[in-house]
Amino acid sequence: MTATVFFSVSMSLDGFIAPEAPEDLMGPLWMELQAWTLSLRFTRENLGFGEGGEEGRDNDLAAATFARTGASIMGKRMFDAGERRWPEDAPFHTPVFVVTHEPREPWTRPGGTTFHFVTDGIDSALDRAREAAGDRDVRIAGGADTIVQYLNAGLVDEFSIALSPVLFGSGIRLFEHVDAGRVALTRTNVEASPRATHLSFTVRPR
Repeated sequence: MTATVFFSVSMSLDGFIAPEAPEDLMGPLWMELQAWTLSLRFTRENLGFGEGGEEGRDNDLAAATFARTGASIMGKRMFDAGERRWPEDAPFHTPVFVVTHEPREPWTRPGGTTFHFVTDGIDSALDRAREAAGDRDVRIAGGADTIVQYLNAGLVDEFSIALSPVLFGSGIRLFEHVDAGRVALTRTNVEASPRATHLSFTVRPR
């Protein structure tokens, strides 16, 4: 059975998923965007923040996304930002394939995360991620440019957005460069919590 390829991100009401400047990641506005997940029991445990945290539907969704993911793919910009900010025990605990133009030896972290650097394109990264995922799914972790490359190539099966009640005003839009003429969506689920509205879609060619 072929792994499902998906992405799952938090997005502001005006369509942004990250600030423009990498140094603003983990800043106040980004923390506001991610507030729905940072207080969860699952997130606290996964990031080594200690016991406690909120339970409920938000927690269930975050845990389910993690459980289904057998391998992740990300772009170099996301990796560069995360390399400086992730804890030593990076929060993936699976193989991660970084799409880049810069060759580098695999980087293994405690807890089961190994970053592999793929220099021959998104198709190669996906082939390797599918093999590594086994009977689980492949998550396109980000950033927006990498997600949209996979969307435009017809390689994404489904996605979910946690719509946070915050306005960014500027930054990196998720769908800025999507080829809307090639991508059609079917909404599969909507769930609201006090902190976010969770939207799920399947993707098909237009």
